[in-house]
Amino acid sequence: MCSGIGLTLKLSLALVAGVSLVRLGGAYQQRLDRYGEITAVLDIQQAKLLKAQNRFDHLFATGGEQRLIQEQDQWIAPNRLRVVWKQPGREAAAPYPTVERP
Repeated sequence: MCSGIGLTLKLSLALVAGVSLVRLGGAYQQRLDRYGEITAVLDIQQAKLLKAQNRFDHLFATGGEQRLIQEQDQWIAPNRLRVVWKQPGREAAAPYPTVERP
């Protein structure tokens, strides 16, 4: 009877140890997956940072102002006039006469 109880205890401890190892294996795999995701995101962000640092260094070097101006394609030519249309607010009166009627 004592040997039966001992065998049952040993089997139950072995079962608990096996289940614990399986759970630890799953947790370890999840941790590795998360680590992989985080390192991938970190690599992307480091590449973006390096690109931004290079651009910053490039723009603040000698002649960087001219390079910045050349990159901008929305600059208006000197012989052009920019027209900006704005809708007057309902509470503000129009500064110029208009043909619109309320």
